[in-house]
Amino acid sequence: MIVKVCVGSSCHLKGSYAVIENFKKLIEKYNVSDKVELQASFCLGRCSTGVTVLADDRFIDGVNENNTEEIFVKEIMSSLK
Repeated sequence: MIVKVCVGSSCHLKGSYAVIENFKKLIEKYNVSDKVELQASFCLGRCSTGVTVLADDRFIDGVNENNTEEIFVKEIMSSLK
């Protein structure tokens, strides 16, 4: 699974780098580095919704530093099973 985190201007200001760092830790914590490829992406075109993540072909909006683990488990881990 390819997981892209937007690092465009709007998402950058909303904390996309913290989201990336948290995702890196969660990929290690859940031991899925062989199944999840984390990438940064320039604007994904959903600037008003908070930090945007694209997991394969699904958009996940409103990601922030405080909800990354909840979203990772709900959206990423559940898709890997």
